[in-house]
Parts: sequence; structure tokens; C-alpha cells
Amino acid sequence: MGNIAVNIEALTKELPRGVSVVAVSKTRSPEEILEAYNTGQRLFGENRVQELTGKKDLLPADIKWHLIGHLQSNKVRQAVAAASVIESVDTVRLLHLIDEESARQGRKTDCLLQVHIASEESKTGFGIDEITDNDWSATAATLTAARICGVMGMATLTDDTVKVRNEFRRLALLFSELKKKHFNRFPWFSEISMGMSGDWRIAVEEGSTMIRVGTLIFGERITK
Repeated sequence: MGNIAVNIEALTKELPRGVSVVAVSKTRSPEEILEAYNTGQRLFGENRVQELTGKKDLLPADIKWHLIGHLQSNKVRQAVAAASVIESVDTVRLLHLIDEESARQGRKTDCLLQVHIASEESKTGFGIDEITDNDWSATAATLTAARICGVMGMATLTDDTVKVRNEFRRLALLFSELKKKHFNRFPWFSEISMGMSGDWRIAVEEGSTMIRVGTLIFGERITK
């Protein structure tokens, strides 16, 4: 133990001001998460609603949990109850379900629009055309308890840094276009969540405001 604190300190030193870190804690034990928490880390990201809910009850209440994995519509109720931010909103229908459920629970839920910027088909998210063609001003006007706070994306898993950089640049550009066209009056539309353990430096250079890193903080994942 102790490595987690050292890793967080090293990352924090390198990170520019204004960029936040979501510590990806999937498959990690509550003890490991608590060690990161004790160094001041407050944002943690989980891929699965069930795992998030299980850990939330065992850990300090001031942790802000981000759901970063694909959200199925039948898990929206649990997700809204457990997560502060849902980063993986990949359809307008899902956004409305989150909004309705948040209103029902008397909560506000911050959401990011997940955009498919990678060349892998396996990754989910809105297509670029889908995002640009939708009238987000009209969509946002119908929301009462969910807030669209920005965009999220994952670059292609490749050693080709030029490709990765171009994908991140595209997402940052899309964010700027959406901000200008639909979200200018909303100060909370401010997040570009991109960059993981292997490519976060490129993401930050291209305008990321939030990186999602697991291995960099917790070390290599132990596979069961």
C-alpha cells in the first residue's frame, strides 16, 4: 500500500490547473478506493451500476460517483439514485429517461453526451452526425432534472498518436460548436471528458477538462 497516494501525487503534479481526475475504480476494492480518497481524491468512475451501488454504501458519502459505462434503460432508476454524473448518455431517449427518473427521485443529475469518435465499432455513443443534426436547444428546454454538462469520448485504442490526437481534436471542436449553437446560456455546459491512462496527455493538450484514469492511480488491474 502507499503506492496509490504516490501515483495520485505524481499525476496531480503533471496535470494543468482546471483539469479534474475521475479515478476509474471498476474491479477495485473499497480499501483501495479509500486509500485514494484519503489523499483527497473525490471523483470515482464505475462502469456498472451494480458495482457502483455496492461500493457507494461502503464508502464516504461525499464521493462523487461517475457512471462511465454503457447504461441500459432498465438500470436508469439505480443509476440516478447512485451517480452524481452519468457520462455515458448515448441516446436522446436515455437522456429523457434519466430526466424523468431524476424528477421522480427529487434529484438533479448531470449528464455528458457520449460521442463515438473512435474507429472501433464496439464503442458506443452518438455518431458525429447524430450530434450535429439534433436540436439540442429544444432537447435541453424539455429537461427539468437532468442537465447536459458537456461531452465524453474514447479514442481508438492504438499506438498511432496522430489518429488519437485527431479524434480528441474532433471532440473538442464538436464541444465548441455545441456550446456556441445550443448551450451559450448554460454555464454548466463546460466539460470535455476525454483521455485515459494511456492517452491523457494528448487529451489534455487537445482541451480535455476531465480525464478518466484507473491504471495510473491503482496500478495494473488484477484479473480474477
